[in-house]
Amino acid sequence: MRGSHRFRQFHSSCFCSLQTQTINGKLPNPIPSKKTLIEKHNPKKNKKSNIADSDIVQWNMDITSHMRNGHCKAALRVFNDMSRRSVVSYNAMISGYLANDRFDLARDMFERMPERDLVSWNVMLSGYVRNRKLGAARMLFDRMPERDVVSWNSMLSGYAQYGYVDEAMKIFEMMPDKNEISWNSLLSAYVQNGRIDDARRLFESKADWEVVSWNCLMGGYVRKKRLVDARKLFDQMPIRDAVSWNTMITCYAQNSELAESRRLFEESPIRDVFAWTAMMSGYVQHGMLDEARRIFDEMPVKNPVSWNAIIAGYVRCKRMDIARELFEVMPCRNVSSWNTMLTAYAQSGDIAQARFIFDRMPQRDSISWAAIIAGYAQNGYGEEALRLFMEMKKEGERLTRSCYTCALSTCAEIAALELGKQLHGRLVKAGFETGCYVGNALLVMYSKCGSIEEAYNVFKDIEVKDIVSWNTMIAGYARHGFGKEALMIFESMKAMGIIPDDVTLVGVLSACSHTGLVERGKQYFYSMNQDYGITPNSKHYTCMIDLLGRAGCLDEAQDLMRNMPFEPDAATWGALLGASRIHGNTELGEKAAKIIFELEPENAGMYVLLSNLYAASGRWTDVRKMRLKMRDTGVKKVPGYSWVEVQNKVHTFSVGDSVHPEKDRIYAFLEELDLKMKREGYVSSTKLVLHDVEEEEKENMLKYHSEKLAVAFAILSTPPGRPIRVMKNLRVCEDCHSAFKIISKIVGRLIILRDSYRFHHFSGGSCSCGDYW
Repeated sequence: MRGSHRFRQFHSSCFCSLQTQTINGKLPNPIPSKKTLIEKHNPKKNKKSNIADSDIVQWNMDITSHMRNGHCKAALRVFNDMSRRSVVSYNAMISGYLANDRFDLARDMFERMPERDLVSWNVMLSGYVRNRKLGAARMLFDRMPERDVVSWNSMLSGYAQYGYVDEAMKIFEMMPDKNEISWNSLLSAYVQNGRIDDARRLFESKADWEVVSWNCLMGGYVRKKRLVDARKLFDQMPIRDAVSWNTMITCYAQNSELAESRRLFEESPIRDVFAWTAMMSGYVQHGMLDEARRIFDEMPVKNPVSWNAIIAGYVRCKRMDIARELFEVMPCRNVSSWNTMLTAYAQSGDIAQARFIFDRMPQRDSISWAAIIAGYAQNGYGEEALRLFMEMKKEGERLTRSCYTCALSTCAEIAALELGKQLHGRLVKAGFETGCYVGNALLVMYSKCGSIEEAYNVFKDIEVKDIVSWNTMIAGYARHGFGKEALMIFESMKAMGIIPDDVTLVGVLSACSHTGLVERGKQYFYSMNQDYGITPNSKHYTCMIDLLGRAGCLDEAQDLMRNMPFEPDAATWGALLGASRIHGNTELGEKAAKIIFELEPENAGMYVLLSNLYAASGRWTDVRKMRLKMRDTGVKKVPGYSWVEVQNKVHTFSVGDSVHPEKDRIYAFLEELDLKMKREGYVSSTKLVLHDVEEEEKENMLKYHSEKLAVAFAILSTPPGRPIRVMKNLRVCEDCHSAFKIISKIVGRLIILRDSYRFHHFSGGSCSCGDYW
């Protein structure tokens, strides 16, 4: 039977051969095939089959057409209406879904296929790779009943593209057949991941590389700044294309070898727009704008990159007038051109021009939004920055890490904690919650918004902390007055092998200053050079003088100032003036103030500090003289104001505020509080009023300070038990400080106040600062 079966196979193959010859017109076919006999006896069935096959082809073409135009639902309707489907039908649906980023639908369709061919497996494999699901891709690859070079290359390219170089190498070594794509994928993986020596060994193991491969390796040398190796490879190339020449021209231009770059530019047989632009950009990069402009003017063809490069050069050199002229005549503006101008105006503080550019833009991207948001935030327009952030979200623009970071920074500046928390939630959903870049922004936001516990939780969740993470946490604890916690973080940092920098030591000394840790502060200050190789700068000296001065060691603070290796600046003298006010040393305060007025004659804060010192000593004539001096020199006192966030809205108050819609309710509540506070022993600190008026009038002047209005409004507008967070642009006065201790006890609420210097946490009748501020 087996022999008979083989004979029939051979007999059939002979007939097939004869039939092929008939088709070619060489021999007639004397015996009809089995198919021909069936068709002859069943003409109706044959006709139906041909019609069905042609319908499937048409339907498959319709599916492909719908998918190409992004109409997935229309393609599915065609697929569902088909009376018969082929493997090609399923493949068309899977490929279409993948092309339209509908991975889940493609995977479901693949799993439902009654039968698959090699194309089906390869299409699905490429879908897993494209969607970064390399583990699932490898499982699918291992399940494949057969593989071809396309299958192997898909897996190899996936590992290579996403940085799994060793896995890519293993796949490459296992491949039964390799083509140019296989070799180039591994070469590119080595180059892109900085394994240039591995790339060179692979390159040397094969002789017949294409020019694109030579360019790839040469580009790797350029990125590693191995110019000698790059040039040696360039000289060895059997064939060079425009990319080869442009790579070397750019390489020399970017590495300050402009003469060699220019020589190659002159030698290049293919001077295209990229070569001209590379040469011009080299001059721009080195600030040689006149030479760059000469090349720009000589260029036979300019593209948007050329225009953007020369404009960016003028922007970098702060020649905005010429940059604007070029921008206005630019015939081919793209979004990068607009962003260059927008960013330039925003960073220079010209927010009006930045907004004018932003509003004119025909198209915006995430960089445009980030630039305008950062512009408003950095120039003190926090609420507008946040409004634009929310508008960006509504318009469906992709929110990048930069946008989130900028919005978080704005929340930190205006202390919009609730909004900051919402942004944190969105960051988590977007997958941006890990890593230093966003983690540090969250750290700053929570710390500056008065939620140091949540700041610490974020700090713990940052998997790989950089120096900024540690410094931010130390500074956060220091500003909140938790000096011991700050020093514990510092010791943990050293135990982790992180080397402190000068910013770290500023935070450490500040922590000691805020909590009166004089001996610890001295120990850190005098050993920082020996232990960490850090030479103290003016900020370190200012922290030490502040530490000594607050502790009452005024003579020691003056001695330290005299022995500084450089002249004290206004901040250092300001620390001494502040200490003089605390300890009532009018003579030293006058001396410090006199020098500050010479260094910074418009520093209104120092005038106020000295006035406070005079007022506390009852020297009203000197207080009046200070006011006259401020008027004569044109110095204006910065108006004090406080703000509080309630239900995602920031409410701002000034002293004796008469415009807030809730003012009547707030003042009535303050009157009630005042009576309760006096029953608890509260006495107004009338000595702080810088006016020689009656005591009753002084009490009224103190009663309606901006921070008291903000606290009263927050108590009335938030649920009982919730912490109250109030911010003030100036130092909190002693009277408000005393009042808040008692108010926290009366209402049973935690009151967190951030002033221009530090945080105060009031609870149960006391403050976290221990009255040491």
